Amino acid sequence: MASSEKYMQSKLDERKVQGNYRTLRPEGSMVDFCSNDYLGFARSPVLKDNIRRETESYPQSFNGATGSRLISGNSAYTEELEAQIAAFHQAEAGLMFNSGYDANVGLFSSLPQKGDTIICDELVHASIIDGARLSYANRYTFRHNDLESLEGKLKNAKGICYVVIESVYSMDGDTPPIAEILQLTQQYGGHLIVDEAHAVGLYPAGLINHLNLQDKVFTRLVTFSKALGCHGAIVLGSDLLREYLINFARSFIYTTAAPFHQLAAIKAAYNLLKTSSADIEQLHANIMFFKRGIEQSHDRLLQSNSAIQCIILNSNERAKRAAAQLQYVGLDVRAILSPTVAQGSERIRICIHAYNTAEEIGLLTSTINNIIHEI
Repeated sequence: MASSEKYMQSKLDERKVQGNYRTLRPEGSMVDFCSNDYLGFARSPVLKDNIRRETESYPQSFNGATGSRLISGNSAYTEELEAQIAAFHQAEAGLMFNSGYDANVGLFSSLPQKGDTIICDELVHASIIDGARLSYANRYTFRHNDLESLEGKLKNAKGICYVVIESVYSMDGDTPPIAEILQLTQQYGGHLIVDEAHAVGLYPAGLINHLNLQDKVFTRLVTFSKALGCHGAIVLGSDLLREYLINFARSFIYTTAAPFHQLAAIKAAYNLLKTSSADIEQLHANIMFFKRGIEQSHDRLLQSNSAIQCIILNSNERAKRAAAQLQYVGLDVRAILSPTVAQGSERIRICIHAYNTAEEIGLLTSTINNIIHEI
């Protein structure tokens, strides 16, 4: 009989040889250029104090949710919060999940059925891919942001068709031609689903609201763990979609609900977001300052206007070496390796924040320019 231990060890050894072995490490004291805390909410003393005030306003609240929302874990507070968030994003309704991963798995595993079609951009998040795999629908990908490739897949779609994109892609930081994709999807009778995880905060309510397309998109996913600085997610759409997910999304049905403290944090984060226009403006200014600081004599910087900026280094070893050089001067930048990204597109992924100073960004860009000259 084969040994599980031998199998696991061989797969780990294989990762080490390939240079993409993953390890965990604790937080450090370096300047943050790697987290998704774009507006600084996760570290905000103001938000922390507001969360404390909110929880103290409900002294009868429990430490834990005690069960799933269909058993003992639901509350009027939860449902009111869902309605408030949906209204903020100008959606009819919303259903909260414990994480963005749970939300995507629940949505894509339950909504598309056998005989239906899911067409995803090739760079969508792993949670979308995993959810689609759990459905019985036909699954296709189209070339990244490529309308011709998408139309080719739409022509062959069967049943109910769902086209899936991100408004800001998590590994490239770029934005697709959303209006054109929406028009093409509607032309073929499809339904557009947009993951807004990395757009909310960069655009207060997300890019779909910024483009005034909220009434034309079938559903959106918003996470609370990036610019909002807390945890969880919500699927936005119609009342009918909300009721469907309550009845059929297994990652909602069969899990303990979020505790009150998490709900209070989400509510406080949304209230803070409404007064954070100066931080959002600073984030955009810092992004432009970074882009101006990177020398334009090379094409290693991916085109992006978001907080996610990437320098392509084409190998795991180069990416790891570049990250190590940046960390040596006190800048926390991480390497993104294959197979997380396609082989040959290994990179360092830089996240710009509203709280990064001009001096920090200047050191970052000058160090990156030196690294590129050495390649």
